[in-house]
Formats: sequence, C-alpha cells, structure tokens
Amino acid sequence: MNNSALSTRLVLEPNDSQRLARLCGKFDEHLRHIESRLGVRIKNRGNQFQFEGIGDAANLASALVHKLYQETISDELTPEALHLHLQQAGAAQNPTASEAKQQEPIAALPESIHGIQTRRKFIRPRGLNQISYIDAIRSNDINFGVGPAGTGKTWLAVAAAVEALENHRVERILLVRPAVEAGEKLGFLPGDLTQKIDPYLRPLYDALYEMMGVDQVTRKMEKNIIEVAPLAFMRGRTLNNSFIILDESQNTTREQMKMFLTRIGFGSTAVITGDDTQIDLPQRSQSGLLHVKRVLRDINGITFTQFNSRDVVRHPLVQRIVEAYAEHMEKNGEENSGNNANNHRTGKATGSVSNTQPGKPAANES
Repeated sequence: MNNSALSTRLVLEPNDSQRLARLCGKFDEHLRHIESRLGVRIKNRGNQFQFEGIGDAANLASALVHKLYQETISDELTPEALHLHLQQAGAAQNPTASEAKQQEPIAALPESIHGIQTRRKFIRPRGLNQISYIDAIRSNDINFGVGPAGTGKTWLAVAAAVEALENHRVERILLVRPAVEAGEKLGFLPGDLTQKIDPYLRPLYDALYEMMGVDQVTRKMEKNIIEVAPLAFMRGRTLNNSFIILDESQNTTREQMKMFLTRIGFGSTAVITGDDTQIDLPQRSQSGLLHVKRVLRDINGITFTQFNSRDVVRHPLVQRIVEAYAEHMEKNGEENSGNNANNHRTGKATGSVSNTQPGKPAANES
C-alpha cells in the first residue's frame, strides 16, 4: 500500500454557484465532514478543488465530490445523503475480502438498475450488501437479511414488498413478528395479542406510510391486502401469492422458525430479517435465526445476506457503537443473552409472552 502523501485536482463543470454552495454546505461544513471521514485535506476556489491524502484517499475524495456534484443538479445535499455516500466511499477504501471479490461485477452496473421503484418514490440501495440483498429478494423465494440495526434490511424488505404488490406480482403483503421484546412481559400490556404487539411494528408501518401513503395503507389493511399479525397467528395457514416479512426473527424459537417457513405457498416471497446480536430469548441457543443459518445455508433458492457495521446508514455514531459492542463481546467472549438468561433464572422480565392469569403456565406462542 502506498503510504506517501498524494495530491489530485478536480474542476467541476458547469461552474454553477448555487450547485457549488449545495455541495460545500454552510461554512463548507460538507467539505470539512469529508475531510474528517476520509482523512484528506480539501482546498477549493470556486469550482476548482485540490485534494491531499495518503494512498488512494485523495483520488477517493475527488471521485466522491464529483459524484456529489452530479446529485446537486436537482436536490439539496442533506447530511443524511452525505453520510450514506461516505459510507460507500469508506467501504470502497477498505473493502473486506468478500466485498472486494464481488465489488467489480456489481459496481459495473448503475445503482438505478438495482433500485426499487414504488409509485411514491425510488429507493436507491446504498452499498454492495444492499444491492445484493435486493437482487436476492427478486430472484429467490426465501431470503434472510441478518445484521445490526440501521443497515436497511427491514426498510428494503418493505420496499420490495410494496413494489411487488403494485406490479401485481403478489396479491397481498403480510408483516409478521414474534411477540417477544427485551425487558417486556407482553401479557401485562392492555389489549389482545395483536394490540399488544402493534406498537412494536411501528417501523414497518412507518416504511409502508412513506412508500404508499397513510390513506392507501389504511384502505389496503381494511381489505386485508396488507395484514399485520403476530407470529402465533401463522400456524395452520398456507400463504399463496403473498409477500411475507418476518421481522425480529432472532427472537423466534427453532420451532417457530420452522413453522413460519413451512407456511409459504406458491407464488410467494418471504424475507426474514433479524439481528443475531440482539436476542431477547432466555437462552441464546434457542434462537431460530441462529439455528436456521446452520440448517438451510446450502439450500438452493434460499439466500442469506449478512450486513455489518459498514452498512449502517444512520448517524455515524451508530456505526461506531455497533463496532464497539462487537469488539467488546468478541474480546470478552460474552454472549448477548447472558443478562437475559440470568434474569430468567431470577424471575425478572425476559420478554417472554404471557397471556395467562397469575400462577398459571404461560402459553407458548408457537
């Protein structure tokens, strides 16, 4: 690797003062952010830029600024958009072995080919894993998206479901979730099981509302074209011509995961999302997600997309938090379920479902 300082120049055309202002941000805050994230120094006068950095950093920053300038033709450059582009640039700067292997054939195609088009908006994938994830969903009947919060696995699954429904590839969408939540006993919450679990499905509702609109979602839910249900309600059903999303799958048991996967009928697509570092079951080994990764890994027609901290598209600190926790757990050999297991033994809340009277055994959700 070349560790010497290199410099490169860039002239942005056309020389548009308004677009340059969008690119640089107020008091050049966008340029300062790029400098900090990529480890470069940027000097500019008008549309002329000079980049200085170690190794390929200067060329990487130049390419990023050129790409960002193209996007200022019609849009403001928001902090979120800048962060997403920096995420991709960082992955390109330091790819893992698996990313480097697949980067060339995938990157050769524009992101628009891999994007998701709904009636209200176009969803653009961010990075190689999101591109691979979308392609897998379109090409296979059962797909797993596994990784930390903020990687877009659930958001993209909902987008793919909306696209499939609007293009008449499926007749309905089902959003499913196990009734387990960290530190909560759902039996003590008011309402029936559907009402108890409804607040935990807010991220799915939010995604639907943004992609379809509140009125459209409400009408389709009234007609059962869109259905939201606890995992327990899937038993005994066969789901044909449906797009089914199982969220928070790390909190399914082995039996529940098998039950869900065997509900899938003809013409259906299933996407199962989860974070295998956030298991709220009393014992980590009970997780159906961990088990299914071993059992179905080599089955044709079933795909697994593993996201990591590079794919986090939220606040930059979220990525650092994910990495810090992963490093700490690896260093100390900790299991994320250790506290849950201890709470289970001492009688504290573990997130298990309880729909029974005090003193009676709790019902099994499966």
